[in-house]
Order: sequence, then C-alpha cells, then structure tokens
Amino acid sequence: METDGAPITTTLELMRWVGWAQMKAGEEWIRERELTHPQSFVLGYLVQNPGTIQREIAKVTRTTAASVSSLLQGLEARELIERRTEAGNERSKFVYATESGVELISGFDTAMAATEQTILAPLNQTERASLHALLVKITAELPQPIR
Repeated sequence: METDGAPITTTLELMRWVGWAQMKAGEEWIRERELTHPQSFVLGYLVQNPGTIQREIAKVTRTTAASVSSLLQGLEARELIERRTEAGNERSKFVYATESGVELISGFDTAMAATEQTILAPLNQTERASLHALLVKITAELPQPIR
C-alpha cells in the first residue's frame, strides 16, 4: 500500500492495509488471465447464474446496458461467453459462460483462500480465532455490504 511516508498506525489504517493486500492478490490473479476486473466479475457471475440476461448483468454490475454490451463483446470474442435466444423468447439473449470461460476463472476461490492463509500466517490458531471473534463483533454492528 502506497503511503505518503507517514507510518500506518491506526487500527482502521491497518485493516485497510490487509484489505489492500487481499485486493492486490486478486488483481494479480485476474491480470494473469488477461481479464479486467469487470470481465472477471461478469464471468464469475455467469458461472454462478447461467442464462442471465444482459439487463440483469447491467443491474448487478451497476453499469449501463451499453457498457455491458461492450464488455460481453470482448468476452465473446475470446470465446469465454456465448449469447443465445431461447424458444418462445426471441427478444432476449441469455448469456452463458463457455467451458473455456469456466475453466479460465476456476480456482479463484482457492487462490483467495491461499492469500488469506498468507496474510494470516504470522498469527497462531488462537490469535486467528481471537481476530475472527473481534471482527465478527465489529461487523455485527455494521450494515451488510451489498454489490
């Protein structure tokens, strides 16, 4: 995490640093697959929600249909997704991850679990349990994050 030279000392600054390390590991994993963050998100979403319509993808990514169309064109050109119409509903195109797309992003959860282990490596099991309990206590008072 880049700083202006000032030491990172507050609890929330340290928590952001941990989050930054996790984010950087995810970005590297995505970059190795020559994907952008939005492309990897959409591909992962399609693996979990096959046959999603473009309007739903725009909603979940909080972007415009035009932006989603462009993003999907890029994924389609790499044969990572396909768009299909279904009988009785010729107006809507349903989007699916191809086998290549599924394969490309498989292993993300495993990679992030390994990152978690690396980040938590300095802590023993008791310290990890204490940290977890404290974070559960703190987050119990916060609104749940939404995408």
